[in-house]
Amino acid sequence: MSDYRPPLEDIRLVLDEISNLEEICDLPGYEHVDPETVGAVLDELGRFVAEVIAPVDRIGDQEGCTIDDGVVAVPAAFGDAWDQFVEAGWSAIAQDPDYGGGGFPGALQTVMTEMLASASRSWSMGPMLTVGALDALYAFADEGQKETYLPKMVSAVWSGTMNLTEPQAGSDVGALTTRAVPQGDGTYRIFGTKIFVTFGEHELTENIIQLVLARTPDSPPGTKGISLFIVPKYLIDDQGELGQRNDYKCLSVEHKLGLHASPTCFLSYGDAGDGAVGYLVGEEHQGMRYMFKMMNNARLGVGVEGLAVSERALQLATDYALERRQGRAIGGPAGEQSAIVEHADVRRMLLTMRAYTDAMRCLLYLNAAALDVAARHPEQAVRQAAADRAELLTPISKAWCTDVGVEMTSLGIQVHGGYGYIEETGAAQHWRDSRISPIYEGTNGIQAMDLVGRKLPMREGGVMADLLAEVGELDSELLAAGEGFATIRTGLADALAAMEEATAWLVANGLADPNDAMAGSTPYLRMFGQLVGGWLLARLALGAQRRLEAGEGESDFLVTKVIAARFYAEQLLPVVRSQLGAVTAGKRDLFEVPSGSFSA
Repeated sequence: MSDYRPPLEDIRLVLDEISNLEEICDLPGYEHVDPETVGAVLDELGRFVAEVIAPVDRIGDQEGCTIDDGVVAVPAAFGDAWDQFVEAGWSAIAQDPDYGGGGFPGALQTVMTEMLASASRSWSMGPMLTVGALDALYAFADEGQKETYLPKMVSAVWSGTMNLTEPQAGSDVGALTTRAVPQGDGTYRIFGTKIFVTFGEHELTENIIQLVLARTPDSPPGTKGISLFIVPKYLIDDQGELGQRNDYKCLSVEHKLGLHASPTCFLSYGDAGDGAVGYLVGEEHQGMRYMFKMMNNARLGVGVEGLAVSERALQLATDYALERRQGRAIGGPAGEQSAIVEHADVRRMLLTMRAYTDAMRCLLYLNAAALDVAARHPEQAVRQAAADRAELLTPISKAWCTDVGVEMTSLGIQVHGGYGYIEETGAAQHWRDSRISPIYEGTNGIQAMDLVGRKLPMREGGVMADLLAEVGELDSELLAAGEGFATIRTGLADALAAMEEATAWLVANGLADPNDAMAGSTPYLRMFGQLVGGWLLARLALGAQRRLEAGEGESDFLVTKVIAARFYAEQLLPVVRSQLGAVTAGKRDLFEVPSGSFSA
């Protein structure tokens, strides 16, 4: 099994050509940041991740985590890596300077999430959930709560979680029953159970700040009656010191297909009888709105997981294909076995993985950049347009990237052949680790419903129309780029036409019967992700070509970006048109089958 190598050259190219890093660094509040500084930070981050985080990945998969009377233990190597992470200050790099953060753009946080998750998916879950909790508290906690919790969470001395799911309420969060009973002194007592709480219990940090959704007395049913509470593992006194243990306990950790060392916890609140002490965040009954702030951050982060496992699987598969000798390639020396990288089908698999990995990185970094612009641009109209673009891209970032991530890790196993099915190579672990991501933070089917039901109608369809128009505007630049870009141009034009037809059908038919729209939502999301991936790869290839013509950069690397974009346009982008029939088929076949007949 080969070591993880941070793909810094790929990362820098996408930051420059897709995210427009220079423009981000010019935003108000980022005056202390420039592309050169970001480059230096990336160099050091890459070194740290490769040397400190990557070595714990295999250990975590083999050792997993255990529980003894509510105390959860993760591999000792995880604790050593966490301590070094805290000491180096990486957790604070993109956080608010008022609370000890470095004040770097959020786009850099996305890059860090990628590298950490590529190095060790299980370990990376802790920092990722803490970042999401920080986002919610920055936005909605009062000043006293911020002063109490944020500095220690920014430094990763304390960690954060999100507590949504209950045994009877999975994706239907409105069915939750956890109770929050007011005590008359501004505090609440929390009673209930939460499941699937990632990093809900561990000993890596001094305290764990649980963000818990619960119902206050006489709250209305459904999501409108939900409030958000801070429930710390250890209560905090007026001097900021840790006090007694709060009244909740981890009853079990899940035994999972993958992410063995990421503790997925079943938490019970109020078992001792008094209830866990909780503190209301913001206003009562606004919990779902607040939690969506955290969930949207997490959705982008989960999308990055799809990229991360694909990058790691690609590196592993490439190294294996260069070393493994099997059969004689066409034209190879007689009597000698060839490295399997010389076989056309292996090259097809590797180039598929390369193209999709590049496309995902472009999409996710573009989404992150849009969030930076939405938060900081001085012009309100520009902020709003960027916010709309980020809203539109988020379900694609989450769902398309995680679906593709599962496909790419499976393809990585295929490159290894029979050895890929054997745990020692490490290829199987990446597939196992990847499989939860399409389920996290709202299943991908929910993301598709959100895209069609909420995002497509934004500004009466104008947000989607603007993006599709921007895709079409690239045509003239592709034409001017010459023959090497001809198939990219024709492939993108055909995919755009199919996407426009699918969009028009959904708009025309979805209002009359929402089930017609929902029936086509998942293939529509796949179409959209596939189209945006092709568009961004075309932009990346044009940037690479400009650098080649100017004599900048490493030529083999840049040529590969052009080839990957062309391969994608010719062999992967046609998926867009192939999904058109599924989008426009409507609900009929889905609902004509009697429910009981699915098992017949």
